[in-house]
Amino acid sequence: MPGIRVAIACFFAALFLYSPALCAGGKIDFNFKGAFHQGGLVTGKAPAGSTLHFEGRALRISRAGAFVIAFGRNAKADADLAYRLADGSEGVRHLTIASRDFPTEKINGLAADKVTPDAARMARIRAEGALLAKARRGDHDEAFFVNGFSWPVLGRISGVYGSQRILNGVRRSPHSGTDIAAPRGTPVTAPADGIVALRHLDMFFTGQTLVLDHGHGLFTVYAHLDRIDVGEGARVKKGDPIAIIGATGRATAPHLHWGISWFGIALDPQSAAGAMPATTPPITKAR
Repeated sequence: MPGIRVAIACFFAALFLYSPALCAGGKIDFNFKGAFHQGGLVTGKAPAGSTLHFEGRALRISRAGAFVIAFGRNAKADADLAYRLADGSEGVRHLTIASRDFPTEKINGLAADKVTPDAARMARIRAEGALLAKARRGDHDEAFFVNGFSWPVLGRISGVYGSQRILNGVRRSPHSGTDIAAPRGTPVTAPADGIVALRHLDMFFTGQTLVLDHGHGLFTVYAHLDRIDVGEGARVKKGDPIAIIGATGRATAPHLHWGISWFGIALDPQSAAGAMPATTPPITKAR
C-alpha cells in the first residue's frame, strides 16, 4: 500500500526536524523554512550525499545537509532547484516565488553632498563599495544560519526593504535593508552566529559599519553605528553585543540600518527575523 508508506514517511519527516523524506507525489522533502517571495530567505536540508544547483549555481551543503537559497527584490515568479542524490537519481523542484508591492519613501533634510556627491567623494564611495563587496564575497563552509535570525535591536521600523527611495526629491536605488529607529547608544546584538568580516569606522554613506559572515554566502550589515565592539575575525554568538546605535554617515537621526545579502543579492531582514515584536521592552543604553 504505497499511499500508507508515503504518509508514514511524511509523518517521520515532520517528527524529526530537518529529516529529508519522500512526501506526497514522491517529491524529496527538503524541509524548507522561510519565505518564498521576493526578498525572501529560505533554508533547507538535503539528504546525505546530495548535490544541489539553484538556478544554475552550485550550492554549498553543510556536513549536516543544511543549505540556503534566496530571492532578490526583482526575482521572477519561478525558480528551479536541481538535485542529484547519493544513489544517482536526479530531479528538479520547481519553486514558485510570490511577487510583492514595494512602497515609495521620501527622505528630506539630507546634506546636499550626501545625495549628489562630487567627484572626489564618488572616488571614496567606489573604494568603500569595493571593500564591502570584498567582505561579502566569502562562502564560509560553516552554516551559522541554521538556528535562524532574531532582531538585532527592538524599536520602530522607520524604513523598509525594497522601497523606492526619493532623497531630497531625487529618485535613488531601492532600499537594501530595514531601518530601526532607537536612541543613540542602544545596544545592537548579533542576530545569528557568525564571524566579523568587516569593521569600518567611517564610510561615506553608512558611517561606522559592521559586516557579519553567517556562512554559505550569507552576510548581514549594520550601519550608522556610534561604536563597534567587535574586531575583524572575531566569532560571535547569537545575542552577543556587537555595537551601539548612532547616526554616523548619511543619517538624519539615530537608527540602525540592518541588511542581509546572499552572494551580493539584497534580501529582506523582516522575512528572515519575522515580525517585530508588538510589545517592545524598555531600551537600556550601553555604558
